[in-house]
Amino acid sequence: MGTKTDWNPLLRGEFDKPYWRDLQGFVRAERDRHQVFPPHDEVFAALHLTPHASVKVLILGQDPYHGPRQAHGLCFSVRPGVAKPPSLVNILEELHNDIGAPVPNHGSLEHWARQGVLLLNATLTVRARQAASHQRRGWETFTDEVIRVVNDKDERVVFILWGGSARRKRALVDAGRHTVIESAHPSPLSASGGFFGSRPFSRANEALVAAGREPVDWAIGDHRPSE
Repeated sequence: MGTKTDWNPLLRGEFDKPYWRDLQGFVRAERDRHQVFPPHDEVFAALHLTPHASVKVLILGQDPYHGPRQAHGLCFSVRPGVAKPPSLVNILEELHNDIGAPVPNHGSLEHWARQGVLLLNATLTVRARQAASHQRRGWETFTDEVIRVVNDKDERVVFILWGGSARRKRALVDAGRHTVIESAHPSPLSASGGFFGSRPFSRANEALVAAGREPVDWAIGDHRPSE
């Protein structure tokens, strides 16, 4: 992780632990033998785009996308020009139904990240076309510490936990000081079982405003390629 971020002093202790050395060795070996997503310089994109000081919402995903060109370091997000994966299609549909925001012509969530929405995956790398291939190698230890560091913030943060694996992280959050919004996962397998209609975006903003914090402008807007 780069040093030009306010996360570094908060997480530096992790880099000296045995699991971190083992994890980085595992990822290096995987990159030597296989295609691994996201690219090396985008693994920590969520922490680089959203400084700790600005975090007001944390959305927790599980794994990076494992298809070509999809993962770029922000959970659920893909760059403009990349087809939207099914979970993201459902997220943007719920966004439209919740707050009336038009469905954008792309799937990049950088607009959220730049406003203090930390788009964190529990596992930060994956082998191409092999979902869950880098789970239980140490990333979860690191990202649990990220969640704890966010939980330590004095200001109210909204934690949005979609699906069983994310909801198990609720134990890391002080729900007396922060707001936790939980529902089914937005994947097509589960979205109709409680994700659709859960209104996470308006509820997050209501919690932020009640705490005297700026709401998030969730409306993403269309991507217009530069001339």
